[in-house]
Amino acid sequence: MAKVKLQFQEGISLNEFMSEYGTEAQCTEALFKMKWANGYRCKHCNHDSYSYISQDKLYRCNDCRRSTTLKSGTVFQNSNQPLTVWFQAIYFITQSKHGISAMELKRKLGIKKHDHALAMKHKLMQAMQAMQERESTKELSGRIEIDDAFIGGENPGGKRGRGSENKTPFVAAVSTNEGKPDRLKLEVVKSHDTHSLVEFFKKHTDTENTKVCSDGLACFSSACKELGLEHERIVVSTHELRSVDINSFNWVNTALGNLKKFINGTHQAIHSTNYISRYLAEFQYRFNRRFDLKSIFPRMLYACVIGSYLPVHELFSSIVRN
Repeated sequence: MAKVKLQFQEGISLNEFMSEYGTEAQCTEALFKMKWANGYRCKHCNHDSYSYISQDKLYRCNDCRRSTTLKSGTVFQNSNQPLTVWFQAIYFITQSKHGISAMELKRKLGIKKHDHALAMKHKLMQAMQAMQERESTKELSGRIEIDDAFIGGENPGGKRGRGSENKTPFVAAVSTNEGKPDRLKLEVVKSHDTHSLVEFFKKHTDTENTKVCSDGLACFSSACKELGLEHERIVVSTHELRSVDINSFNWVNTALGNLKKFINGTHQAIHSTNYISRYLAEFQYRFNRRFDLKSIFPRMLYACVIGSYLPVHELFSSIVRN
């Protein structure tokens, strides 16, 4: 089997990471530069001079005298965890192909309570999801492989298959460039119907320059016809091969296979359907940035700096499904 160069690229080694971000002072300096790239600016009066109150870790504006902390307005706000722990969590999430679970974060980072590690994990996933929403203008174009999929399974005593009450439908689409995967979109939908697919195509694809390749599910054909999209429809039942063995679906099936490993292998299961979109967002975030493992850490740190702070009660009470 030929080697895939992408798989052998260098990331950030643990020694490199600890050399650059191993102390609280180093992490503080990195966060300061990320938050105030052009130097300190008061968010209230835009003044650029401040005094640092080390005892309370406050940055006080020398003009309006209002104070702020380095963590304020970021994902790290109101967290008692040191920045070194947050930076290490970001490192493990971004440098591992299949991510890391909250339980494994707890063990690796020495966090005493699982709930605290779980909140940290969800805050970082929420930051990734928010960043992807900001990048929604980056549309899929060219040849797109698309498939319907589900997360979840059978409730005890419930229905099986598509009618199962515990299955959450979502759409997976991969744009390809010269036969290689370019970008991935994963989105939870209410159902696999024409309306949902039309909305998905409008939101995520360049409808003027797109060729859709799908199986024979009727909603794909109907949505493509409604939007005037070129459509390659392959009815799997007319082939002796399984869907996973048909080359036309190679990349979307590969993405879904890796997603399954991410969910079943790393997390064992997703126990609440409310947060499925976050797990999809984490997988999609890494997939679309896999071409440069060295840059994914600072890019994730930036996502945490500009991401909105959510208190824990809102983090776990919000409904993330579409």
